Amino acid sequence: MSVFVLLLGFPGVGKLTIAKELGSLISAKIVDNHWFNNPILRLLDEDQIAPLPKGIWEYTARVRQAVLDAIAAYSGPSANFIFTHAGVEGDERSMRTYQQFVEAAKQRAAVFVPVRLLCAEEELARRVSSPVRRDHLKTTDVETSRSRSQQAVVLDIPHEHALTLDVTFMSPSESAAAIRDHVARCSA
Repeated sequence: MSVFVLLLGFPGVGKLTIAKELGSLISAKIVDNHWFNNPILRLLDEDQIAPLPKGIWEYTARVRQAVLDAIAAYSGPSANFIFTHAGVEGDERSMRTYQQFVEAAKQRAAVFVPVRLLCAEEELARRVSSPVRRDHLKTTDVETSRSRSQQAVVLDIPHEHALTLDVTFMSPSESAAAIRDHVARCSA
């Protein structure tokens, strides 16, 4: 049986780092949200400071859908996938993105496991400020990170296999192990 794990969390929480750890534990392919975003963002975001045009996200959604369609059509029936998404509660675009993953899992008859990764504001600000993030077109804006932590909530959609994990004081390997154990229970 195939498993689709969706790691949801604010920028800097460690989605990709945890995905890499988890990928080796459950033998899964990682599909990071920046795979969808960066081909488009690299065309436009010269200084990584100016606001992006709102319509740009429709183009990244098309890239995401093409990848999900290819996975549904061509990946092996037992292939596992880990996806990342910076979903925000109450945001229509975040919800549409989430639904793209749900539908792809249904097409594959895969077990869908959404995992909310939470982190305390100060730790998140510390993590997001890493200069390495800029090389991958990831946000490094500490003030935006703090504001997001204070005003927004990570996407929280009720699902039978949902897991919420506070990773503030957990290492990526500890986080991945907790998710692996949860995935095993969901797949049983």
